[in-house]
Amino acid sequence: MLRRNFFQGAAAFLGLSASPKAIAAAEGNFEVTRSEAEWKAMLTSLEYRVMREEGTERAFTSPLNDEKRAGIFHCKGCDLPLYSSEHKYDSGTGWPSFWQARSNAIGTKPDRSFFMVRTECHCRRCGSHLGHIFDDGPQTTGKRHCINGVSLTFRAA
Repeated sequence: MLRRNFFQGAAAFLGLSASPKAIAAAEGNFEVTRSEAEWKAMLTSLEYRVMREEGTERAFTSPLNDEKRAGIFHCKGCDLPLYSSEHKYDSGTGWPSFWQARSNAIGTKPDRSFFMVRTECHCRRCGSHLGHIFDDGPQTTGKRHCINGVSLTFRAA
């Protein structure tokens, strides 16, 4: 096992972020903006830690990991449709995984936490942290969007 995979997996399994409160959700001009107090009022403490401080929920804790129905996964922060169930697959990692996002749904930036560089993904409309994108997914894209279930809501078709 590669050292980076070990550190990443261990930290994620424990539900740790690189530096709580030191990291903020994606910065930039977003269509949907709220004050810190407004975000805290609408989100649980875990949702806030993940979505606004780039934390990680513990593996295998999200009911959305096992969601098999047809439908759309939306951003919990602003309700933007992000992922289709058609692009969801079981990666075995313990988090909802997708091989493709919906068009114009997410933004990305480099994440240099845990002594490695990963690709962080966030909602393009409100900047809420969703998870990370890795290059070990299925074809046709070869990408794995490893997403925190607490960042999502699901609407069955």
